[in-house]
This record gives sequence, structure tokens and C-alpha cells, in this order.
Amino acid sequence: MLGPRVPRRYNGPMGEFDVAPSVPRWGNRCMAAVGRAVLRAYGWRLEIRLPDLPKFVVIAAPHTTNWEFVFGMAAILALRLRINWWAKHTLFCWPFGGLMRWAGGIPVNRASPRGLVGDAVAAFESRPQMVLGLAPEGTRQRVDKWKTGFYQVAVAARVPIVLAYLDYRRKVVGTGPVITPSGDYAADMQRIAAFYRGVAPKYPERFADPR
Repeated sequence: MLGPRVPRRYNGPMGEFDVAPSVPRWGNRCMAAVGRAVLRAYGWRLEIRLPDLPKFVVIAAPHTTNWEFVFGMAAILALRLRINWWAKHTLFCWPFGGLMRWAGGIPVNRASPRGLVGDAVAAFESRPQMVLGLAPEGTRQRVDKWKTGFYQVAVAARVPIVLAYLDYRRKVVGTGPVITPSGDYAADMQRIAAFYRGVAPKYPERFADPR
């Protein structure tokens, strides 16, 4: 058991994690218990280390099945992390708007003069702490290339990118390197691609080279 408040560091049967004090936390004992129960039931473990930063973008890959959402959300709940995500602004109307914001949703308007990236950057600038989670593949089907929104947001908001993964060979939800965008997208994507080549997706034929 991780205890009612979930410690900053842990190394035990569920794996290991180190969540630095600047990272936003959220949730309650019941939510954490649900997350732990799901991971335990399916035999998944944690290998998560998050930097001591109040703001960053975290990307999750590979995304080849809906199970990534299940195990990824279980890890978020188990560690009581506050992860924000963006969705169309029209989904935030009554009666579900309040619930979506409570769960971390950030409304974005594709017709906004600022665009999706501008809305996300404005959200970063208006908050003392924020972690924005994105799945750059955008779909569980194979794609020719990743969406570049995560990189554009990180550059514009001047925040780093944390690489998160779900490895089906080892049954691990984890994090890898912290990438500080250089502004050279091709060069940075070479580093990101090299990391994810070592991660085993559930359906390898659906996972394309992120470059």
C-alpha cells in the first residue's frame, strides 16, 4: 500500500516512483485506491520519475489500443497527479462542463485567433503549476507522422517535454528523458524517436517512427 497521502518517493511491489515536490498533485484516497487496484489486477508496475518543475508538457506513447488510456489513467490516479488535457470548447457546456474542468480539461477553440497552441500557452501563463498531457499520435491507428502541437506548445510556453511510455513487454507505465526543446524540431525528434524505439507497444504494426 502507498498510504493515504501517496509519498513523494516509493520503491516496492508496485514498482518505483519519484514525484518531485513542485509537480501538482490532486485527488483523494478513494481515487488512488482505484488506480492501484487496476494496476495490480493487470500486473502493471510503475517506473516514474518527474522533474522538480511546476510546469511541463508530458507526452504518452505508444498509442495502439484503448488500454493505454486505462493504464495511464490508473497510474495518474494511483499517484494522485494533476494532469491537464485539452478538448474542444463545445464539450464544456452544461451539464458536463464543470465535471470536465474538475477532471483537468482545458477548453480550446479551433476558431480562436490564438489557435490550439495559443490557448494552451495562455493556460500555462495563467497558472502557477500545470502539467499538460498529450498523445501526439492522436489515434490508436497507425499514422505517418505525429502531430506537432505538443512541440509547438512546449516551445511557445518555454517548458520542457517529459517522455512517458507504456511498455507491454515489461508491463510498465513509466517516464523517460526530459527534453528541453531546442527549436530544431527535426533534431529533437531524433532524440525522442530513439527513446521510443526501445518501448514495446501492444500492436507494433500500428506504431510508426515518430519522426
